Amino acid sequence: MNGLSIIQKVAVFIIPLVLAITLHEAAHAFMAKKYGDRTAMMLGRLSLNPLRHIDPIGTILFPLIGIMLGGFIFGWAKPVPINYASLHNPKKDILWIALAGPVSNFAQALVWALILKLSFMLGGYFGMPLGLMAQAGIMINISLMLLNLLPILPLDGGRVLFSLLPIKQANIYARMEPYGMWILIALLLLGGLTYIIQPMYSTIITFILSLIQ
Repeated sequence: MNGLSIIQKVAVFIIPLVLAITLHEAAHAFMAKKYGDRTAMMLGRLSLNPLRHIDPIGTILFPLIGIMLGGFIFGWAKPVPINYASLHNPKKDILWIALAGPVSNFAQALVWALILKLSFMLGGYFGMPLGLMAQAGIMINISLMLLNLLPILPLDGGRVLFSLLPIKQANIYARMEPYGMWILIALLLLGGLTYIIQPMYSTIITFILSLIQ
């Protein structure tokens, strides 16, 4: 990837990035509907149309900066609206709704790994760009999966932790949500995200690549 120009990097990363974020949010909407909340579906968020989910800053600007700088790819989409009162068992159901997004990213990483293996077989003119895009797909999806699993509200990992905590502790923990994004941005600027995520990222990437050897 280091030998590519900025335009080439954007061309390689754009499709995997849009798919990663779109399917992540659509997975949340699907699980919300499954557990009784049709809010996201009625607002058009149970959709594979990227325009339904794109946030200009989180989906375009921040990932573009990450791609240009060659560092951690940090981004987000418009959050899927959840009406907790409509869920069958709100505190329990939010666990599965929250996990749906990261699970979709892991599944996409596996699909991109298969495409990477296919690119080796094709080789030449078609195989090389397909292989680069597949590598980008694996990198982006594992990065977004691990980022979203951090136990910080309003990230998915924060929702999971909220669901698992006893009610009293969960309510206390929920008060941190207004500060969650500021904590995340501070970790990003100070390099903390790379320090926290890199070991798990390397392990998972190694595991996925071992599956196609």
